[in-house]
Amino acid sequence: MQWIALLNNPEGINATYLQDPPDLRGVRIHEVSLQAEGPTLKLRFDLPSYPDHPPKKWLAQKYNTVQVELSFSGLKSISLSGFGTDIFADVSLTEEGGVNVKATSPGFHLQANAMTVFVSRLSAYANEL
Repeated sequence: MQWIALLNNPEGINATYLQDPPDLRGVRIHEVSLQAEGPTLKLRFDLPSYPDHPPKKWLAQKYNTVQVELSFSGLKSISLSGFGTDIFADVSLTEEGGVNVKATSPGFHLQANAMTVFVSRLSAYANEL
């Protein structure tokens, strides 16, 4: 099952990537945050590939990187170890007792279980690479 199938609102990513979203291997993690409301885990990262047919607005701005923020609401459990300034992790979403997220890289490990997951933000920017 593709990760996008677990999203409550896959429309934005499906439209951006024409129904062919990238795998979540080697994504650059920018932020992990927790909110009491929900309770919610937010995970913000760059997608590993840029769409072949991005929105015209992104082309005009010369953007080259898509960033997504996933919100895991109804958070039931979380485990986090390690962090850093330049994390590239493999992220996986599975469905078992809700939605499970796992993000791992050397020196970083995140595992959580929540009731639902949705895209809370989809944007693009010019990455200096």
